[in-house]
Order: sequence, then structure tokens, then C-alpha cells
Amino acid sequence: MKIKDLHLPDAVIQFYQDSGITQLYPPQAEAIKAGLLENKNIVAAIPTASGKTLLAEFAMLKSILDENKRGKALYIVPLRALASEKYDRFRTFENIKKSNGRGVSTGIATGDFDSRDDWLGQFDIIVATSEKVDSLLRNGSRWMEEITVVVPDEIHLIDSPGRGPTLEIVLAKLMQLKPQIIALSATIGNANEIAKWLDAELVVSDWRPIILKEGVFFGNAITFADRGQRQIKEFHKDSAISLAADTLVEGGQCLVFESSRKNSEGLAARMGTSISPLVAHDTKEKLRVIAQEIHESSEVETARKLALCVENGSAFHHAGLISEQRKLIEDGFRAGTIKVIVATPTLAAGLNLPARRVIIKGYRRYDVNFGQTPIPVLEYKQMAGRAGRPQLDPYGEAVLVAKTYDESEELMNQYVLADAEKIWSKLGSENALRTHILSTIVTGFARNMDELLEFMGSTFYSTQQEPWSLKVVIDKIIEFLVDKKMIVDKDGLFATHLGELVSRLYLDPLSASMILEGMERIEEKGIQCTDLTLLHLACRTPDMRQLYLRSNDYEWLSDLVMEHHAEFVNIPAQFKVDYEWFLSEVKTACVMLDWINEKKEEDIVKKFGIGEGDIRALSETTLWLVHSMAELGVHQKRSSAQRAHELEKRVEYGASPELLELIQIRGIGRVRARKLFDAGIRDMQRLRVSDPQVISKIIGPKVAMKILKQIGTSVPIEERTGEQRKLGDFS
Repeated sequence: MKIKDLHLPDAVIQFYQDSGITQLYPPQAEAIKAGLLENKNIVAAIPTASGKTLLAEFAMLKSILDENKRGKALYIVPLRALASEKYDRFRTFENIKKSNGRGVSTGIATGDFDSRDDWLGQFDIIVATSEKVDSLLRNGSRWMEEITVVVPDEIHLIDSPGRGPTLEIVLAKLMQLKPQIIALSATIGNANEIAKWLDAELVVSDWRPIILKEGVFFGNAITFADRGQRQIKEFHKDSAISLAADTLVEGGQCLVFESSRKNSEGLAARMGTSISPLVAHDTKEKLRVIAQEIHESSEVETARKLALCVENGSAFHHAGLISEQRKLIEDGFRAGTIKVIVATPTLAAGLNLPARRVIIKGYRRYDVNFGQTPIPVLEYKQMAGRAGRPQLDPYGEAVLVAKTYDESEELMNQYVLADAEKIWSKLGSENALRTHILSTIVTGFARNMDELLEFMGSTFYSTQQEPWSLKVVIDKIIEFLVDKKMIVDKDGLFATHLGELVSRLYLDPLSASMILEGMERIEEKGIQCTDLTLLHLACRTPDMRQLYLRSNDYEWLSDLVMEHHAEFVNIPAQFKVDYEWFLSEVKTACVMLDWINEKKEEDIVKKFGIGEGDIRALSETTLWLVHSMAELGVHQKRSSAQRAHELEKRVEYGASPELLELIQIRGIGRVRARKLFDAGIRDMQRLRVSDPQVISKIIGPKVAMKILKQIGTSVPIEERTGEQRKLGDFS
């Protein structure tokens, strides 16, 4: 089937032909026949790299360019990184002109959970995470009613206990607006159930543009599903390094999946040392540039380790890195410069980073309840699906690594020859439902118990279980919300002002209740209210992911609690089980305390055993919770509300109050702000009138030029050659 024969506007056909796409893949042709361009809902369960996104693009562009009813599209993704990737792709549609002469525009929304973001209404395509869409629905964004096409990408993540319930509720609400839904997924065991729920045509295929060979490596050979074998020359005693070297010699790239951050960093370092001789000289020059940028991105030891790996052609990738570092690695890999990435499984969830060979070295993952457990088949298939770069590779290979013959047989049966599991709704728990029931009442999707049960009947849960089985959980939640004065159950279900505020802030009602009770207790019990008090109050809530305790944490944390006992809202008895939970909350709060007190990130990383990316993620969550605390405190007229409001800015920037004016200038981070402040440049006015050469010495000439230009006092600064610049210059 050819693009030019499709029932699409001429401008869209021209766009694809100009970008070299003239023919459809078989699964894409199936979707067209199933009614993709006739406004029918579609569930496309097809392998990675088989052109799923193109189906979404066709439906979105057809609707946006419809002369009779101008459409708007919402593209829902599970991860922020994936949102950025899709946003970059859809921005190329600016070359497609609408009847008013303007190009098709794209907006992106991933942050701020208590904002209506009406400005997004000006765009034709909005890319957002499911949590952001949920928040936009709660905040009553006007443009939501103009949506004509909804694309939930990676819809199989409904199975995720963390993100699944939000995606499911969001789709149940959006379905009431009657848009066309194009649900995209990897191959799953029960795609028919998803299609039934969405009233959609099902397109299932295992076709790929590049053949995928799956197998297990043991001894000195890969054994494939058809029992064919491929000998691998032993390049190194570590099988993964031999497999990677074999790929590099052929001109390919590798993705290696390891079970933990520590393992991924260790293997990437060994990998780099081993493959360095296989990397061409001109590539080495490009690698040095990327390595330098990684060096400059941070003062933390991990950045130095990563830069060393990159110089040799390898890299590690995990959530402990900051986003700038992850982007440098991803871009370097896409450009073919970085040859091997050793990643934790998070990379498999949607990012478009294909490689000739995917090596799954660690197929177990640590579970806090069960220890090391094997990953699901669906997750393995996601990893394997990354093998084979379209237009670059003649084939893709996904290889599991076994240590014994018995293990190799087990892996063959358990993963290579196995079908992906069924996915199940995770909506049935009180934790998952609490926030969504409140928002369903607040937004008017349900005004009494009958309507609430009817709404729950429109969820994926109700296609798998009887909706009445939720009744007991729902009754319990309604009772809790009434007790906490968030709703009124009288002649119907109605939200109070407090309930509306909690929903708009995107808080779990239990978190809001704990925060409010804590703020009340501060007043009633005369607790000494400090930054630690409020940070711990935020870290107690179910909305905060607490840090694990290490064996050497118990002693110093217990000492800290004794020393600051007057500052805690509640301290459980030491012999109770709750005390261990309490200590992990305190540990999490202490990370943020060090952050706002300007402790070096390198010191925080070492002290708490976390990554720089974890500090950023923790500060984002803490910022949201402290902001919510301030809003709730003002609403309930609590004396600690003002302190929470002041704490908010400090958490955002990781700095003491006196630096807040300087730190809000783009390019001046917490480290540079402190250097300027200590040199007597303490505010914007002083910065404007200071000698540019002095500023240059303090924060480096390049940064000084950018900052002076930004505040409107640009003065040429000569960058001295031969001067050794310190890592701190780049912080």
C-alpha cells in the first residue's frame, strides 16, 4: 500500500514523500484497512520498530487538517524523556500548512501538577505524561473538550502498579469526550481485552522491517530459537564484552541490560577499557568532545566515571544520572559515536535507541519484598525489541547470557520461546483508587454513588473483573473522604473546598490528611517548627518514595532523631516496626536538608548512597509536596504555612535564602551563586555594576558572558588561553 493512495490531505502525503516514506509496512496497511482513517478506534499491538507511531501521526494529522471540524490531538506517554523525543518528532510537522496558512504546531506538558495550562490550547498536538493529563482534567483545562484524537503510547503500562491506574482513569474520562483513540503497544497476551475495553479494532502482528533473532549465549556460541548456532570468538572472559566486541567488529552497536546501577557502571568501565582498541581514531575525537561535556555537567564522581567510559566508546545509563548526562549519552549513541550503552531496564520502556545486538546480562531485578526476581516476559520482549536499527542493520539480535547449560535451557523456555503475559488492571487497591475517586467527584464525572459505580464500569478493570467487586473498596474510600472533610455525602456526592484543593494539587488525599494533621499538631503540641520538621512531614506521605536504609544508617539516624526530637511531629517507639519506616522518612528528609543547606552534591551522593539524578528527582517531589503544604496551610490558616512557602523556593534551587535572587538568573546554579555571594556580589543590581573581568574570574568567562548578556550588560570578555579551568566553574 502506497502513501500517495491514502485518504489523507495532499500536504500530509507530500510531507511523508519528501521525508522518504512512500510505502506502508504490512501492519500499517492492516490498520488502514481496519478503519484508522475512518475515525475508528484502533489498538495496534505490533513489535518495536514496526511503525506504530506513524499510525498515530496519520490519525492526528487527518483530524487537525479536517476542514469541517478542526481537530486537536493528545499524545500520552509514560516517561518525560519519551515526551521530549515525541515532541521533537512532531515539531517537524510545522512544514505542513493548515488552511489558515499556519503550520501544524506541537506543545509539550510534563510539569506543574496544579496548573490549568490554558496556553496549551493554542497547539494542534499536545504531548504529555499520563499524570499531567490527569492533572489537566482535574484543573478543568478548557481546551480538553476540543480533543478529537487521543494516542496512549505504551498502553501495556496499564499493568504497572505505579503508573497504570492513572493511565486507566485518564482514558476512562477521555472516552466520555468521544475522541478517536489510537492505542499503541508492544505485543501483549491479551490485546483483545484492551480492544474490547476501548471499543477498538485490533491490529496484531509480529512483522518487523528487520528480522529479529532471539537466543541464549552459553559456552562460546549463541543458540537461537530454531536451534541454529552462531560461534562467538572469545575476546574477553566476560561473555557480554565478547558479544559486544563481536558486534563492533561487524560495524554494529550494542545495548547491554544489567540488573542494577552498580553492575551497569562496573560493566561499562570494563567494557570501555576492552573495546577502546576497536574504536576508530576520528570517532575517538568525537567521544572526547562528549566526554568533556559530561565532565562539565557535574562535579560528582559519577560524571567523571561516565566521562572515562565515554572516551573509550562505552557508557552507562540509569536513573541516578541527571537528564543532561542521559541526553548526551542517548544523542551520542544515536549518532553512532558511542558504541555500547550498559543500562538498567528503565531504558527499555519506550526510548527509541535501537542497536544491532541487545545483550540481556542481568535478567533478575531486586524487589524489596522478594529479593532478586526474574523480569516478566513482557519486559524481556521490550528489551529484545530494541535490536535492529532500521536502514542501518541487516538483522537484529537479542541475546540472554547464561552461566550454565541448565540455565541456558531455562532462559530459552522462559523467555525466548515464551509468549508475553496478559496485562491486568491495577485499579483494585485502596491506594490506587483514593486519589482517583476524589478527582472523579471533583470534576463532576460522578455526582452520586450510582454514577460513580457507572464510571468505574467504564474502566479496564471492569472488563476483567466484575465492577461490583470494587464496591467494598469504594465505600471505604468514601467514608475516609467524608471523615477528612474532603467530600459531603448528602443527597449525592459533593466535593468541599478542601477536596477541590487537594485534587487540584494532585495529592493523594491520605498525604493531604497527614500534612494537615501534622501542621495542626505543630500548633497544638508546640513543636519546634524547623526546616527538618516540614521536610519530614512531606517525606512521611505516601506520595514520597522513601530511601532504603543501609546497615550503617541506623546509628547516625537514631542519634540525629535524639538530638532533634523536639522538631518531629511524631516519633514512634524504637522497638516498634514503624520505627524503621520512620528512620527511612528521616533519611529522605535529610537529603533535602543537605540540599537546601548547599552541601556539595558529591558529598550528598557519598553520604546517602544515591545518584545525582536521585537528588533532582527527590527535590522535584519535595518541591511539589512543600508547595502543596503551603497551599493547604493557607487554606486552613496554619501558622507554619509561611515557613512552608519560604522553604518552597529553597527546595527548588537547593540554596539558602540569601542566594535566591542570584540563583533565579538562568545559568547561575547554587555553586556559582555562592561564589558570587561570597565575593560580595549579592544581588542583581550589584551584578550589573560589577567589573565583568571580576565576574569572569569568579564563574568563568563563557558563563559570565552569557549571564551579563541575559541581564542586559554585555561586555566583551577575553577568555584567557592556557588557564586551567576547574570543574566548579561549570556547576
